[in-house]
Amino acid sequence: MNDFLKSRSARILTIVLIAQALVFYGFSRAETIPPHRPLSQFSLEDTSWRSVEELPMDKEELEVLKADDLLSRAYENSETGQSVTLFVAWFATQRTGKTPHSPKNCLPGSGWAPSQSGYASISIPGMAEPLRVNQYVVSRGQNQSVVLYWYQARNRIVASEYAAKIYTVADSIRYNRSDTALVRVVVAVNNGDTQAALNTGESFVKALFSPLKEYLPS
Repeated sequence: MNDFLKSRSARILTIVLIAQALVFYGFSRAETIPPHRPLSQFSLEDTSWRSVEELPMDKEELEVLKADDLLSRAYENSETGQSVTLFVAWFATQRTGKTPHSPKNCLPGSGWAPSQSGYASISIPGMAEPLRVNQYVVSRGQNQSVVLYWYQARNRIVASEYAAKIYTVADSIRYNRSDTALVRVVVAVNNGDTQAALNTGESFVKALFSPLKEYLPS
């Protein structure tokens, strides 16, 4: 028995049991739901990006997503004519099973297949460290798009789905919160120039990031 208690397996089991106890404690309390500004009021004033179209989602998509607030909109740069689409889904809580759907799963379900994947580092004015986000190139037939996305909660930006889930548990225990948002930017690739599309996406994210923070709880 003493040998087992000193073994690596016993240490791992102890850690797992402690983690389970902490999760139970964190998720058993009444949750704090932070206030947020409605995403429908979001605007990019004082930038060259202009909203050109609201992109509604159908009833089936909304029922699957189960987000508490949504923004789905097309933007165009008034100076360059470049276009992007912005999608933001905010979840007040994840304790009821409502969680962001990863674009890694949603896009293939819509017929888009990933052809390249990785990360992009985007320098944001006023931030000491660059923003690290997921970067995908997806294809459907002859069409290609560059996708940039990340998870945002408590002013924390996370690219990894797994890290986002870990932070959710930690925030539930420490702050009694599990709210989060998925932010996704999509740029169509023209003439096979994925770098130009990536540059457009990064330019939009630079303009988007600081204004969007005002609409997501810190």
